[in-house]
Amino acid sequence: MVTDSDHDADVPGADVPDVDVPDAATEACMTSVRRNSGRQVRLTTVIEDRKGVRHFREVLMSRRRVLGVLGAGAVAVTAAACGTKSESASTASTSKTPPPPVAQITYSPQLTAVPSPTAPISAKVSEGTFNTDVKLTNARGTVVKTELSDDRTTVTVAEPLGYGVQYTWSGTATGTDRKTVPLQGAFTTLDPQSQVNVVINIADGASVGIAAPLILKFDSDITDKAAVEKALKVTTTPATEGGWAWLPDDNGSRAHWRPKEYWAPGTTVAMVGKLYGLDHGDGAYGASDVTSNFTIGRSQIVKADANTHQIVVVTNGSPSATYPCSYGEGDVDRNVTRTGIHVVSEKHPDFYMSNPAAGYFNVHERWAVRISNNGEFIHANPNTVGVQGSSNVTNGCINLSTDNAESYFNTAIYGDPVEVTNTRIDLSAADGDIYDWTIDWPTWQSMSALVGGDDSSSQDAPATPSDAPKLSPAPAG
Repeated sequence: MVTDSDHDADVPGADVPDVDVPDAATEACMTSVRRNSGRQVRLTTVIEDRKGVRHFREVLMSRRRVLGVLGAGAVAVTAAACGTKSESASTASTSKTPPPPVAQITYSPQLTAVPSPTAPISAKVSEGTFNTDVKLTNARGTVVKTELSDDRTTVTVAEPLGYGVQYTWSGTATGTDRKTVPLQGAFTTLDPQSQVNVVINIADGASVGIAAPLILKFDSDITDKAAVEKALKVTTTPATEGGWAWLPDDNGSRAHWRPKEYWAPGTTVAMVGKLYGLDHGDGAYGASDVTSNFTIGRSQIVKADANTHQIVVVTNGSPSATYPCSYGEGDVDRNVTRTGIHVVSEKHPDFYMSNPAAGYFNVHERWAVRISNNGEFIHANPNTVGVQGSSNVTNGCINLSTDNAESYFNTAIYGDPVEVTNTRIDLSAADGDIYDWTIDWPTWQSMSALVGGDDSSSQDAPATPSDAPKLSPAPAG
C-alpha cells in the first residue's frame, strides 16, 4: 500500500531528470509507471517524433515523488510534447500563400491595340460579374457611354470615341469567390493622317424634282471607294431601283446616287453614311457620319425641242404651260444648247453673267434657272423677244420673255428635268457636274466601285468646265 507519509523519503538520485524533447514536433507520446521494489517506482516516458522514432527515458523515484511528477511534471512534459504538432500545423497554415482571385478580366481589343474610334470595344469578366463602378473615361475625365450586359459579365462602349484620344478603364468585378479584382488599363485610338469631309447637295427636309440625283462631294480624292460605298445606305419609300456611281474626281471624289427611272412623286429618301472612323484609303478617315432625308415633290418636266422654238412645261403628266423661246445659235460649238436630260440645279431672280469667250461681262439677266454647269440657263432676255418662237440666236441659253421667264421661274425646283432635243451636240461629262441622265442604266451600274468598274480617278471632267460662262457679282453702285 502506498502511503503519503513523511517516511516515504525520496530515494537519493531519484530526481526526474530533464527530458530532451526533439526539436521536431512529436507525433505521439505516453508515460508508463511500474512498481520496482519496496518504496521505489520505475517511471518510463516514451516520446515519438514526427518521423516515427521513439525516444525512451527511465528513472527511479519514490512513490510519493511519482505522484507529484505525474500530477505536474510528467503531465507538463506530455502536454509540451504532444502539443508541438498542433502548434506547428497552425504556424504552417498561417504562413501558406492564399489562393488568387478566380475572376479574370479580358479586353477586346487588347489594351496594346490602336483601334478605330468606331470599332467594337469591350471588357469581359469570367468567373465573376462587374460592379456598378465600372466606367471608361477620356483624358479630360469625361465618362464614355457604356452598356452592361444583363448577366453583368460584359461592358461595351456604346458611342463613337475620338481620334487619337487615350481612354482609361476603371472599376471592379467580384468573383464567385467573393474577391474583387480591378478593371484597369488604358488604350489610345488611332490618329489618322488626314480626315475627309463631305458636302451633300440636298438638305434635310427638302422637296426636290423627279430627276434629282443625290450627290456626295468629298474634299479629297478617295482611294478606297469600295469601302466608302459599302458604308452608304439609301432607303426609299416606296422601294426604288437605283445605285451609286463615281463620277470623275474634281478636287475631290464625287459619288452620285440616282434611280433607274425618274423618281415617283411623293417618294421619301433617307441616306445614311457611316463614314466616321472608316478607312478611306492611304491613311485618310472620315471626319463625320453624313445623312440626307428628303422627299420627291410633284412631277414637272420641261420638253425643249430646239426645232419648235418653244418649251412645254408638263406638270404631273399634263402640259401646264407653253412658252416661245430661242435656243443656241449653233454657229460655233460653245453656242450649241446641248441635247440630253438636263437637271435644274439653282435659280436666281437677278444675276450678272460674264462670258469672256462670247465677249460680254457683267450682263444683267433676270429670272435665271441654271440647267447645267456649262453656262446653260433658262432666263429672260428682252433683246431676243422678237425672234423667240421663230429663230435660235443665243449663246446656248434658252431665252424667254421677262413675263414668261418669271412664270416658269416660280414653278421650277431643284431636280426638275429639262429634256433638250434636236441639237447637234449631246450633253456629257464635259458640260459639268449633273449629266447623270445621259448615261444608260447598265453603264451607270458599271460605275459603282463595288463591281470594279470605277475608273473615276483617271478621268478628267471637272464639275464646272473651265471655259463655262460664270455668274458675276453685281457691279458696284
